[in-house]
Amino acid sequence: MIAAREVAERVVDPELPMLTLADLGVLRDVEVDEAGTVVVTLTPTYSGCPALTTMRDDLLRALRTAGYADSRVQVRLAPAWSSDWISPAGRAALTEAGISAPGPAPERDGPVPLLLLPTRRTARCPRCGSREVALLSEFGATACKALYRCRSCWEPFEHVKEI
Repeated sequence: MIAAREVAERVVDPELPMLTLADLGVLRDVEVDEAGTVVVTLTPTYSGCPALTTMRDDLLRALRTAGYADSRVQVRLAPAWSSDWISPAGRAALTEAGISAPGPAPERDGPVPLLLLPTRRTARCPRCGSREVALLSEFGATACKALYRCRSCWEPFEHVKEI
């Protein structure tokens, strides 16, 4: 039987299927409790992530298929997920899929300030590498991505937001 952690690490993100949950950094822990139940801990990209239910269902299905009938998924919101948790392999997979990987997450000590100004990001065109980009929309196909257009090659692309 494949180890439960290996099974969980192979499950892909439903919104970014070029990434596993492990590469995205939302897979926080996989352990077996005293009763023999596999307990998977997830930290979603943000607390209202609509893909969380699908992540849970996909994890439980993969574990059941691998022979782990008794398993559950729990959510841990603290510490909050950071785009810095995306693995180097995950960042490369995003770029290869035409999605701009996030730059370093902003450092915060305390509450997140509410600013009604444009958000500064380190977006780079995943096709030509140019930093000459223009924001088209704060929201792409999912709330955790913004839509940009490259001013060099004129191609539109999504950028994973730094969180």
